[in-house]
Amino acid sequence: MVQKIWNRILERNDTRQNLSKLREVIKESKNKENCKKLVQENELVLEMLLESEDAKTRKNAALLIGDLQLTSMQMALWRAYEKEETLFVRSSYLVAMQKMDMTSFLKPIKERLRSLSEIEIDENNRKHIREEMQELNKLIISIEGMKKHKFIGWQKESEIILLANRRHLETVFMEIKQLPNIMTSDAKLMNAGIRLKTAALDQLMEVRTWQEMLFLVSGMKTCEKDPVKAAETIASSKLLDFLEERHKGGAPFYFRAEVKMQAASANDKNRDKKDSGKSEQEKRSLEEKQKFVKKFVAVLEEKSQGKFINSTSDYEFELRLVENKDGKFNVMVKLYTMEDSRFNYRQEVVSSSIRPVNAALLVQLAKEYMIEDARVLDPFCGVGTMLIERQKKIPADTSYGLDIFEEAIEKARRNTEKSGQLVHYVNRDCFTFTHEYLFDEIFTNMPFIQGRKTPLEIYEIYERFFETARKLVRTGGIIALYTHDKTYVDKLSLKSGFNILKKCQINVREDTWLYVMKK
Repeated sequence: MVQKIWNRILERNDTRQNLSKLREVIKESKNKENCKKLVQENELVLEMLLESEDAKTRKNAALLIGDLQLTSMQMALWRAYEKEETLFVRSSYLVAMQKMDMTSFLKPIKERLRSLSEIEIDENNRKHIREEMQELNKLIISIEGMKKHKFIGWQKESEIILLANRRHLETVFMEIKQLPNIMTSDAKLMNAGIRLKTAALDQLMEVRTWQEMLFLVSGMKTCEKDPVKAAETIASSKLLDFLEERHKGGAPFYFRAEVKMQAASANDKNRDKKDSGKSEQEKRSLEEKQKFVKKFVAVLEEKSQGKFINSTSDYEFELRLVENKDGKFNVMVKLYTMEDSRFNYRQEVVSSSIRPVNAALLVQLAKEYMIEDARVLDPFCGVGTMLIERQKKIPADTSYGLDIFEEAIEKARRNTEKSGQLVHYVNRDCFTFTHEYLFDEIFTNMPFIQGRKTPLEIYEIYERFFETARKLVRTGGIIALYTHDKTYVDKLSLKSGFNILKKCQINVREDTWLYVMKK
């Protein structure tokens, strides 16, 4: 097949189409090797095709050179790129070059990118020039690698929003207030977080209950819901200064964009449901968002003259645009260059694992009822997150974790070792577990409906749990549990002789609750 197609190309028979066919068949590694041998015997043919009068033939010839990684044709490929006058073809040469080592061409590549960033782009050519600049950036990264910046702005005054559990912002705020160098007099509780100014970002890493740290930057706290205007606002803001003041090294900085538009109305969401589970309105909203992001990142790259480069995988910061009630976007920055080591121990998970920040919040909410040097048991320990977070807040005397799944126990041991703690893990059904002494405290994330488990099976687990807890917890001991099944706890706790000291909802949508009970 490869030989046949190549012969047609040599005979100038439907050259453009056969170049395309050849690119398709060499996706199989065997065909690729055969093709490479054939082409290397007569590379002059491809070099001539780079000068074809037909633009799409030149494009396919360039891409084939890249597919085959014909390094001997680097100079021919670069010269053809330099001479190329058809805009939509230029980016194809650059795509081909990304599959080779173009180190020796780095200087002219950078010069080409610089010149494109400085010219006034005609509206008719804008799309193709942007594509060329994007591929030049990718080519530079393929040669140099991504030079990630080191964050050094821990003591730089910043205006931030700490996103946290909406129902327990006050709890998180009280922890922040206790930090010695954090001024909270001007802080403000918002719908989803806490807004404040501080020059002690490092101290905030001592608080384990906030979820995300977002930065507000002068000149771009809001922008229009228009991709071009939004990009222009951000490009002309203090964003570059903000980044350079907090990092070693200058531009370029690599970014991604996250756009959150207002959700469709309930009526829209329930209308025209398809097999996919998405309404037509939701599909249109997704298409609108994707169209916005594509235009926005392209204009921002252009307006910033390549100082901000969009990257979908390796990025250093995120521009988060959230639509507000006025129909504009609130703009925030999330820095991935900041090391957040609060939960580095959690290397291993299973499908039912609780997020560490949620476990930390549960511990904080139950803190007043916990005892230092307590003997603690988690009968459904999973990968150990609840026990690890509990011990980070109030040291225990001894901690035991049980789980019926051996995989979870092995992962819990690795996580706990990483955390520097000591927990005794046992691969056993908690309902058959016995111990030489009673425990002061049970702290656990209760099983919930997942996989093949039915509501009746979950209810039976709760029945057996309370029955077992009575045998394992001393009189006056505490149970702190996280549950998806509030009604089961309400019904069975009092029946089993446990008095509810505290109950609070954690997540409204999931209807999850924290209960603290005393035997």
